Amino acid sequence: MRLIKYVRLSFLMISVYFLGIRVDKRLKNGEDIEDYIYTEVNKWAKQLNKIVGVDITVEGKENLPEGNCFFVSNHQSYFDIMTILASIEKPLGFIAKQELKTMPIAGKWMERIRCKFLNRENPREAIKTMNEAAEELNRGYSMVIFPEGTRSRGGEIAEFKKGSLKIATKAKDVPIVPLTIEGTYNALEKNGLNSAKVKLVIDKPIYIKDYSKEQLNELAKQCYDIIKSNHDKM
Repeated sequence: MRLIKYVRLSFLMISVYFLGIRVDKRLKNGEDIEDYIYTEVNKWAKQLNKIVGVDITVEGKENLPEGNCFFVSNHQSYFDIMTILASIEKPLGFIAKQELKTMPIAGKWMERIRCKFLNRENPREAIKTMNEAAEELNRGYSMVIFPEGTRSRGGEIAEFKKGSLKIATKAKDVPIVPLTIEGTYNALEKNGLNSAKVKLVIDKPIYIKDYSKEQLNELAKQCYDIIKSNHDKM
């Protein structure tokens, strides 16, 4: 069964690779295919979850506001990205570590959906990346950040890095939506790819337009408390 799973995954990734070539050709021709790109990414993220055997339960879809959002999520494994792409039907990109940019096939697709790659070894470059992410939010695009800064691998949620929510202060009109993920560690980080039950909780949006300076300083903790509370209940 495991061999069949990897064969099916290989065929999926080959088809995704050739899809990328067609997408790049259309982009080079000046076509506006942003919605098409997201639809295809959403489709193959769902296919990947199905092949691996990941059963996702989503709670709180009614909390998603119209328009773009700044999603703040805990981070258990690299499979968090596939979970979010398969579950939230909005065009969105991720703020991810720079190493993911070089991943075969996946790295190029992350660029196509406007992911921003963070060089944590270079503070100046990191600030530039955060500013670019804020610009995407202000242009109407959704972004996702994992403020723990690293994967918990199924352990306790680490404190959120305070500077990670600075993006939100540069795009105050964009609602912040906390996401809580549980179970992706079992799908990927634990002994390769495995079937798993995953839960994603979408919390009510946070609007910070009228927040005071003190409230903005506590924004990372506010999001952490919401996500940790949801996670503890799981």
